[in-house]
Amino acid sequence: MDLKGRNFLTLRDFTTEEILYLLDLAEDVKNKKKNGIPVDHYHGKNVVLLFEKDSTRTRCAFEVAAYDMGMGATYLGPTGSQMGKKESIEDTARVLGRMYDGIEYRGFEQEIVEEIAKYAGVPVWNGLTNEYHPTQMLADMLTVREHLGRLKGVKLVYFGDARYNMGNSLMVACSKLGMHFVACTTAKYFPSPELVAACEEYAAESGGSITLTEDVEEGTKDADVVCTDVWVSMLYLIHISEPTRPY
Repeated sequence: MDLKGRNFLTLRDFTTEEILYLLDLAEDVKNKKKNGIPVDHYHGKNVVLLFEKDSTRTRCAFEVAAYDMGMGATYLGPTGSQMGKKESIEDTARVLGRMYDGIEYRGFEQEIVEEIAKYAGVPVWNGLTNEYHPTQMLADMLTVREHLGRLKGVKLVYFGDARYNMGNSLMVACSKLGMHFVACTTAKYFPSPELVAACEEYAAESGGSITLTEDVEEGTKDADVVCTDVWVSMLYLIHISEPTRPY
């Protein structure tokens, strides 16, 4: 399977087979590293990590991955670029795309990473936006498969504000992979009806299902995996962290 040159902005853009291929590839690279087998096949390549939101784990994960695979990595933190200040998103994307072989973005609205991808001319990876967190999904799904030996048929229950990146992305991933996703939270924190409808279509094709419930006992019955995010609404976190943007 050839995914060369593809952007990685949301798992909605990928088929079940493509997602499974990425998981198999990740598992292979992980096992080779653990066994001391070099995976540094990308000497001469360089990537830039464009962070508008700080993150210890995401930064370290991308930097270590780049170095392990033989690439150079440049980190641009929240004050490290002029994007949205002296330079537009389009200009930033064009400049970085001429200097680097790939761009990872972690920040705010999904529209920003989509615009970067539109103008960069190189692959762009979504390290987190308000709406989606697809790279986290690969790590989560690989972890589930490592522990349970399977993905198809697994019941995964998510507690918390399911309207934003983690709830949205878990629902997309599960529905694409034939898993049974449950958002167990108050009704006002349910994912958007539009995304639920799309994921129900994915689930119908893969053999999975989507359930939204406020009943904790029913939601967790026969669960294989239970997970959550911070115990604060993402809407609140976005409100207090997102600067006034001149885009």
